[in-house]
Amino acid sequence: MRTPHVVAVMGVAGTGKTTIGPLLAARLGVPYAEGDDFHPPANIAKMSAGTPLDDADRWPWLDAIGAWADGRAGLGGVVSCSALKRSYRDRLRAEAPGIVFVHLSGERALIEDRMSHRQGHFMPTALLDSQFATLQPLQPDEAGVVVSVSGTPEEITERTVQALAGLSDAHLQ
Repeated sequence: MRTPHVVAVMGVAGTGKTTIGPLLAARLGVPYAEGDDFHPPANIAKMSAGTPLDDADRWPWLDAIGAWADGRAGLGGVVSCSALKRSYRDRLRAEAPGIVFVHLSGERALIEDRMSHRQGHFMPTALLDSQFATLQPLQPDEAGVVVSVSGTPEEITERTVQALAGLSDAHLQ
């Protein structure tokens, strides 16, 4: 990527956003922000109880992430954010027009296995089906890339860096 963009690492729970995000930020030499840190306590409580968030829950969270991304415009940064629906990504773009998305994608069985082995996270595997049902993949008119979550975190990060480097200037407008 020729100019510093803010990259949102997106995907369903368990794809490795929180693992890949900091690795990608380190490779790009920009700050990282954990998207979960932007959730208000009520959202965390709701998800911890196994209840999916609705759009009304998500708007303030997305606005906070968008404000952070807008503040990094021209400086660059990486933020993790599920951004499962097009409308969510549109909301982020409204705040931070230059944002670029990295959609971490993988088979449900692999993601569920990874989720079942992580500890201390508020998102239960029971919500994975709702995440996949909500997911709307990146569209051709959206600045971003899709990266497989197979392999080690380092391999995924390398594929991500290569995919971002391959984006043309036209895709970054």
